[in-house]
Amino acid sequence: MHIILLSRRHGAARSLSLDLRWLLAAMLVLVALALGGGVAFGAWWAPQTPQLQNSDQVTQALDQQRAEVGAVRLDAQRQLDAFAAHVAELQARLTRLDALGERLTELAELDSSEFDFSLDVGQGGPEELFDSAAYEPPSFISTLDELAVRLDSREQQLEVLEQLLASRQLDEAEYLAGRPVRQGYMSSPFGRRTDPFTGRASVHKGVDFAAKAGSDVVAVAAGVVTASERRSGYGNTVEISHADGYVTLYAHNQSNLVQVGDLVQRGQTIAKVGSTGRSSGYHVHFEVSKGGRLVNPASFIARVSDVE
Repeated sequence: MHIILLSRRHGAARSLSLDLRWLLAAMLVLVALALGGGVAFGAWWAPQTPQLQNSDQVTQALDQQRAEVGAVRLDAQRQLDAFAAHVAELQARLTRLDALGERLTELAELDSSEFDFSLDVGQGGPEELFDSAAYEPPSFISTLDELAVRLDSREQQLEVLEQLLASRQLDEAEYLAGRPVRQGYMSSPFGRRTDPFTGRASVHKGVDFAAKAGSDVVAVAAGVVTASERRSGYGNTVEISHADGYVTLYAHNQSNLVQVGDLVQRGQTIAKVGSTGRSSGYHVHFEVSKGGRLVNPASFIARVSDVE
């Protein structure tokens, strides 16, 4: 292959003779160099791409962790709220148990200093630690649930005990016992006697208790007032109906202090000692009947009572 070169300055001409094989070889070298530069550039650029990808992955991982931490924090707050509500409920129930315990102490007539519910429960002993490898403490919620179950059981037991004690107290209150006056003496017994006005033999339907004028006349048992009126021969009279069909009567009162339908307790003042009706002096005429039939009050008077 011949190439002619012309010079504008001198007008001379030169010719070059090139071998086609060398030309092809030179072109191949240039192509190889071009490819080599591209590979080098690619080698320089390629490491940058994974770094950018890793940065995006780290950012995504951090965002995910933040979301997980927020969810855990929200769940922990909910558990704390539930825990606080559970503790408040248990505190209220413990307060109720304290009140119930004080009530039972009162009903059972126990020494209040022995069962003082305002004081902490006495506990103690040497410290004995569990083997940490063998002992795993329970969660707060499960522990509180167990405590709630125990409180339920104790509440039921105490409520049953309260009912039994209240029933016993009610039975005792309805139990006829004692005298109808706080101070005084028996002036006339039940049954046959000499009438104080006629001197003839007569039947006395009750028991008379001489007492100071205006002193208290008291009920010998709990019951309902079925009469509060003035009766011929009896003067001012109070009649009280009790359990098991018993009825007590208090007569010759200076004044009656209760009305029909009133609920009275044992030892409650129901009238004042007087001498109204067919009476020779200040006293209380006391009668007891059951099912409409008179009963000798002596056995009831002899019973131990809080009235005296």
